This record gives sequence, structure tokens and C-alpha cells, in this order.
Amino acid sequence: MKYFGYMPNDTINGIGISVSIWTSGCPFRCKDCQNPETWNPNNGYKIPKDIVNRIIKAISANGIQRNISFLGGEPLYKKNQSFIKHLIQEVRKVYPNIKIFLWTGYTLEELQKMKNKNIEYILNNINFLIDGRFIKKEKDLTLWLRGSRNQNIYMLTKEKKYVKIKEKKDIEKYE
Repeated sequence: MKYFGYMPNDTINGIGISVSIWTSGCPFRCKDCQNPETWNPNNGYKIPKDIVNRIIKAISANGIQRNISFLGGEPLYKKNQSFIKHLIQEVRKVYPNIKIFLWTGYTLEELQKMKNKNIEYILNNINFLIDGRFIKKEKDLTLWLRGSRNQNIYMLTKEKKYVKIKEKKDIEKYE
């Protein structure tokens, strides 16, 4: 597996400041995707052996607590799943309360039907899932955390149920 990028101080993808990781490989290849260079699983960088430690250090660098965001490419692409799961496991050991965001072209329903242990673990240990393929005719740059109107934001509640939210203020209802 390769990753395409890493940003230790991302203020766009998530809430507050996030450490963001872009994976390589995407089966969807959405027309007018903002990251088409990430489609090829062979593009990007070899994952360094110390990536987990780098990310764990970056989350609290300079005394500032960050969240973590997984983007792509497709973080849930078959070749990426075990890495994403492992990274979530390690981050949760050190920072059990940070928010984890994950963008995917799969819908929540598609993911739940897969009956895949890696995906089940990921879905049960992230806080926000932004799902759905980017559709150019649905493009709307005013949407929070999404690029097109067909995409959804789901928040995992304390009861481990996903609820659909539209705006940042909706989070307060479930925290």
C-alpha cells in the first residue's frame, strides 16, 4: 500500500485542526474528482515504518490537540483497509477521545452490507463518515465537508449508531 499525502495541520478537512492522510487507490474514479492523481494505487509514497509514531506525535505537536482525517483516493479501497484499521487502533490507544473523520465513495449502506471485519472495525471506531461518490451535477461548494449534494455526513453516537447530520451545529444534539 502507498499513501498520497500527509498534512499535520489541516484546517479544512474536519473540525478544528486535523492530521490528514490521503490514501492511494480508488475504484470509483468520479468525473471531476479533486484528487484524480490518487486513483492509481501505485502513485504516492511508500509508507515509512515510523508513520504511526509520526502521526501520534503530530496529533499533539506543540501542545495543540488535533483530530485525524482519512481521505483519498479511497481510504476503504481493499489495499488500504488494514493500514487504516491499524492506524485507528494505535491512535485510539493514545488519544481515545479525538475525533476521527473518514471520506469514502462508498455509501454507509454499501459498507454495512460488505460484512468485512476491517470495515466493521473502522466504522465502529471513527466519529464521522462522509459517504458517497462525487457527482459533478450535484456539486455544491457551500456544503460543509462535502463536494456534492448526494454525499452524506454521518456521526457515530455514544450508542454506536450512525445519525445523519447536515451542519456542524447538529453535532451538539448527539454529543
